[in-house]
Amino acid sequence: MLLSLILLLGLAAAAAAQPAPPVRHWLEITARGPELRLVTPDLACPDALVDGQPAPMDRRAAANDDFPITVCQLLLAPGVRRAAIGDWTAPLPKAEPRRVLIFGDTGCRLKGAAVQACNDPRLWPFALVAAKAAAMKPDLVIHVGDYWYRESPCPAGVAGCAGSPHGDNWTTWDAEFFAPAEPLLSASPWVFARGNHESCARGGPGWFRLLDQAPEPLACPADSAPFRVGMGDTSLYVLDSAESVDASAPGPQVAQFAGQLDALGAELDHGKGWIITHRPIWGLVPVKKLGPLGALEVELNKTEQAAVRGRALEGVQMVVSGHIHHFAAYDFAGRRPAQLIVGTGGDIGEPADSARIKSDVVSLDGLDARRFGFDRYGYLLLDRSGADWTGAFRDLDDKVVATCRLHLRQLTCKRPPSKGGAGER
Repeated sequence: MLLSLILLLGLAAAAAAQPAPPVRHWLEITARGPELRLVTPDLACPDALVDGQPAPMDRRAAANDDFPITVCQLLLAPGVRRAAIGDWTAPLPKAEPRRVLIFGDTGCRLKGAAVQACNDPRLWPFALVAAKAAAMKPDLVIHVGDYWYRESPCPAGVAGCAGSPHGDNWTTWDAEFFAPAEPLLSASPWVFARGNHESCARGGPGWFRLLDQAPEPLACPADSAPFRVGMGDTSLYVLDSAESVDASAPGPQVAQFAGQLDALGAELDHGKGWIITHRPIWGLVPVKKLGPLGALEVELNKTEQAAVRGRALEGVQMVVSGHIHHFAAYDFAGRRPAQLIVGTGGDIGEPADSARIKSDVVSLDGLDARRFGFDRYGYLLLDRSGADWTGAFRDLDDKVVATCRLHLRQLTCKRPPSKGGAGER
């Protein structure tokens, strides 16, 4: 009896010695409007302070074994001028954001033999990317999906990832996303898209608990609902492509993606906006090096291409995606929306890819496109310029690798001007 009591007291003391999970807070844009979110080790949700008045936060999800934290949320009414939780003041969204930052594919890959050095800030640079991005003070951050990559334990004896958590649990999600993203989460409101790493077979439960825009967590199997975000005269149409198939077009997956387009209605044909979805509708992924010939490239995404075929999409200027871990811009000369890929936030790229800039013409789903692309870590920052958007892709050393301009449905990216002359298309 005495031995059992001593053992219980020892276990209780060990549990008490464990540091409490950190508090994390952010503001995300949902279909209903801007929403404060909070992760806390406490059982109860705190009050926020909204325009000087206490506002109780709702409990989104209670603690469990994998997520020993409470997730809280509070939808903000239109016209709110200040919102805070404790000493944290939320970055409220602007009615017409004029500076938009885009990136995705930010997690550190641990899956079987694929091992990334999560402990090395240059080899897994998401924290560096997020800190540099925060210094640019964007009005809005768009994350195009894939937050969670640590599926397997770090192999024994590998210093680059020693001590790393893994699995769909709070410790991993915090290490993968919330801790490194903290400066940028504090600086700007976010729009989150679901990636294929947040499918129900991978990090889906964590996604629905923490980041999905639905008013309460969905239970897998489930799809994130499509929704619209207003940016003045421009709309963001956020679509779930987590389960879309890259190499083929199975009927159920085509119907699922087509149903999201149908739900958004005629605005896709008559408005002005960008589709935000993790998997690019049109893109090329390098799968094998071919020596001086470059790389063998495979076209994506057959599911989405089938779903959009025959649709005008006249109200869509461009499709914004990640999934392929490089930067690429495809300009179809206005015959379809441009395709932008910014899967550059931290995960390793394809071995066949290259940091060398590609500027050429390729054929995608029956149309020629002017391509400009390269494999680098970093982010794209776009500023409103009249009716257009202009900006630059910056790498880990703050070097401008490309400058871009979106005019109507034409996306032109090029090398920045050199000291001696003009840039090269």
